[in-house]
Amino acid sequence: MKRREFIVRAAAIALTLSFTHPSRAFEGPELYEGEKTLYESAQKEGLVVSFDTGPTWANWSGQFKAFQKRYPGVEMVYNDLGSAATVVALDKARNRPQADTAYYFAASALDAAKAGVVEAYKPVNFDRLPETLREKDGQWFTVHTLNVAFLVNTKLVKNVPQSWADLLKPEYKNAIVYQDPRSTGQGQVVTFAASFGNGGDMDNVTPGINYLGELTKAGNVLRTVGTTPYAQFLKGEIPIWIGYENDGLKAKFVDGMGDGIAVVIPKEASAAAPYAISLVRNGPNPNAGKLWLNFVLSDEGQKIFAEGFVRPSVSGIALPEAIASKMPNAPQVHPLDISKSTAKKSEIDAGWAKAVLGQ
Repeated sequence: MKRREFIVRAAAIALTLSFTHPSRAFEGPELYEGEKTLYESAQKEGLVVSFDTGPTWANWSGQFKAFQKRYPGVEMVYNDLGSAATVVALDKARNRPQADTAYYFAASALDAAKAGVVEAYKPVNFDRLPETLREKDGQWFTVHTLNVAFLVNTKLVKNVPQSWADLLKPEYKNAIVYQDPRSTGQGQVVTFAASFGNGGDMDNVTPGINYLGELTKAGNVLRTVGTTPYAQFLKGEIPIWIGYENDGLKAKFVDGMGDGIAVVIPKEASAAAPYAISLVRNGPNPNAGKLWLNFVLSDEGQKIFAEGFVRPSVSGIALPEAIASKMPNAPQVHPLDISKSTAKKSEIDAGWAKAVLGQ
């Protein structure tokens, strides 16, 4: 079935279901002023179409479940296109938008805003986001971040590295895997993290590029990859993966690795990758879209993200006790400035190819 046919049929089913239930308000106090009024408007639309929120990523499945429990009569339709593909899909459908909201790595959010396919909207808690994690008018705003960490298979690695300096030691020969920065967003973020850990900053990525070159010259890089090596890591094929903290915690607490993995945020410094969401311009269900955006950025929604081991982007969120112990505070992690990181992509691509591949 083609994607458009799927969305149309799903929308028809969802609308039918919504009309089988009488209009009703959620129980308990409002999460924010005006929530009940917005919910009533969203019920009349009966549906929210959320692009690129795959249920296995960042605990979107938990968000879906909580949203539909709180707002009966407002059904969910979602897909999992990928960040860049989401922007392409929004652009192609700009005359007849199918999505109400779009989620992506924040660099793609800039592309969506530049393409004119998203609208300005400031949801609840917008002002509690750092300025670097939101577009000033609300064309996009970050809902969570992902920290770069060392994911270490302790069955394969005797001494768990604690720092970028440690990774250069001879004992880690042919042990390290990370994603290629030329083709992946995660690889770009790893380069910034390495730069922060070696004296660089958003305006100076040379230390990170040089460091990754040194890691290769030391013989410590097993390979670089173009897609996530999560499955290979679980199988025990990778001693050390420079990846995202949430993947390590998922492997440890959900997918059975337990004490067989150590998740280490390097002590010098690391980087936090921002993931953003937007209200789509002229989306078919604008009130339902706003209700959805408000929910995921509310204190409640931010805690649900944390349950999937991703870091809330709203400042001052108290993590659930069971999660807080698994995700201790890491003050050495620095958030990326989205505009600057996007502008540095070509420099990282060329510099990495020269330092690592000798091209």
